[in-house]
Parts: sequence; structure tokens; C-alpha cells
Amino acid sequence: MIRHIVLFKFKPGITWQEPDALAAEQSSHQVGERVPDLLHWQAGRNISRRDIAHDFAVIGLLHDQETLQRYLAHPFHQASAARWREISTWVIADIEE
Repeated sequence: MIRHIVLFKFKPGITWQEPDALAAEQSSHQVGERVPDLLHWQAGRNISRRDIAHDFAVIGLLHDQETLQRYLAHPFHQASAARWREISTWVIADIEE
């Protein structure tokens, strides 16, 4: 199993009041419903107030590298990532379980 973790940090000037941020958030929640290879999907806003914290996170569970690659290439995932690319930077980690 592979746990796919992504942390998003808004670019300067972007807040949760921005329509683009709300659209990116909504699309991330829908990834779990629209991308078939995901065994589990969680997405949500960060609640930490620490300066080093990111603004949003997604966590997915996939069977193996093959399903991870299909998830990454899925058109809905690509569209969601494009929304985040406009308003944030992000870091990822894929860990084996």
C-alpha cells in the first residue's frame, strides 16, 4: 500500500476568502469520488496556527505504484492539481505501508 500525502501552502495574498481557493478545496474533496483507484481519501483545511504550517492537505491510499501512477494521470486529478497550481505551492510524500 502507498499513502500519498500532499500539503498545500497558499501563495502570498491568497486566503480562504478567494473564490479560486474555495474552488480548489471543493475539487480536492471530489477527487475521492471521481478517481477510482483510491482506497481511501481525506482532504481538509489545516487547523494549526503555527507559522510553518501549510493551509490544506490531502491524503490518499492506493494499492501500489501502478495505481498511484493511474491516480496521478487521471484527468480529474490533473484538473484539481491545476487549480492548486494557480494559488499555491505544495510538497508531497509517498510512503509505503
